[in-house]
Amino acid sequence: MPILDVNSLEIFSRSPEQTRRVGMRLGAFLQTGDVICLQGELGSGKTTLVQGIAQGWGSLDPVSSPTFVLVNTYRRSDKEMLFHLDTYRLASDQEAEELDLEEMINKGPLVIEWPERVKTLLPPQYLWVLLSYHGEEVRSMLLTPHGDRFRHMISELRQSVFGVV
Repeated sequence: MPILDVNSLEIFSRSPEQTRRVGMRLGAFLQTGDVICLQGELGSGKTTLVQGIAQGWGSLDPVSSPTFVLVNTYRRSDKEMLFHLDTYRLASDQEAEELDLEEMINKGPLVIEWPERVKTLLPPQYLWVLLSYHGEEVRSMLLTPHGDRFRHMISELRQSVFGVV
């Protein structure tokens, strides 16, 4: 387990609903160009967190795992989109490059499940969320910001969730 630095935030969830609520608070901060990376084993809560992120962002569409289609798009309006990418089934970096992450990032926020498979393609600023399974309903989320935008987001999230900076 990594040692927390001053910019990281660790949150424990005791139910899928709590995980969704954390996602809702995170989703409320998202802007076009933001990249959220969700790392964790199967069953660690990645899709549940994305459901909350999409809801907090204002999605009009229901969230499902994009494992077999690779990318799901959720709408907030006719012009605003949130992209949900699952790289679990990618066989190579070339396949990842063909997805054109930059194009998605230019059109809206991007949430990536299994981001370790495309780490070389990530922009310099992103939020890395490590989800861990601790029991039937207990999950932890370690949020580590990369770049000023996400350090500020973590500070605002900490204020929103815990009332402290």
